[in-house]
Amino acid sequence: MKRIARLEHFARAGYLARALVYFLLGYLTLATAHAEGTASVLDDIRNLPAGRVVLIATAVGLIGYGIFRIYGAALDIQGAGAGWTGMAKRVGHVGSGIAHLVLAYLAVRLALDSGGGAGGSSGGTQAAETIMDFPGGWIVLGLIGIGFVGAAFNQAVKAATANFMYLLDIDAPRWAEAVGRIGYAARAVVFLVLGWHILESAWSTDAQQIGFQAALESLQSMTWLYQAVAAGLLVFGIFSLVMARYRKIRDQNVIDRITGGTARPI
Repeated sequence: MKRIARLEHFARAGYLARALVYFLLGYLTLATAHAEGTASVLDDIRNLPAGRVVLIATAVGLIGYGIFRIYGAALDIQGAGAGWTGMAKRVGHVGSGIAHLVLAYLAVRLALDSGGGAGGSSGGTQAAETIMDFPGGWIVLGLIGIGFVGAAFNQAVKAATANFMYLLDIDAPRWAEAVGRIGYAARAVVFLVLGWHILESAWSTDAQQIGFQAALESLQSMTWLYQAVAAGLLVFGIFSLVMARYRKIRDQNVIDRITGGTARPI
């Protein structure tokens, strides 16, 4: 099926881009003892040899991943279903897709710009302030915070149960489960702190510093946790490489759901 083939290309390019972003995020946070964010890492990519070219390639991959998440949610490639729980999961996938498309936009803008930066935690603060300016904006911000807390719980469940393994081909390396557990656990901590910061901003109606970078910075007082989370994010970059290679996209169950069981096995 052409739709599945296109989806596979988008997914694999996207996982490669995600691997680069998370690997650098974790590595630079550990190496420099300075918290990085998914946006500020783009500045570091630009400073690499041929950084602007790498940045454009990263943006292309992030666009692919964003399309994969949104298109995959529409096709329900993970079989979430049309119930409330399934729809919540699919909406979450769409949100993830949009977030990666925004990150791709920042990467392109940074690659084409001769100065300035991608934003970092201040960009998240500006976004929160913009939301707060709208009538009932604190309610919207609160819902976003609850969404991140829910996402943290979801990441923690993945780390505890390793239920992500069903997404991988049977020939995936054995150590994939371990690196996946570590990576998802690190993301659970960051998402929980990020959600809490957003909820605090909504409660006080005062946009504080929020964003991936600010969440990591708040952990610096607990050195062991800060270093463990940074290392975990680096490991999640490695796990994203595993996903790029072994993620099942042309799964027969997916094909049957899309075609009503009329397609031949691939």
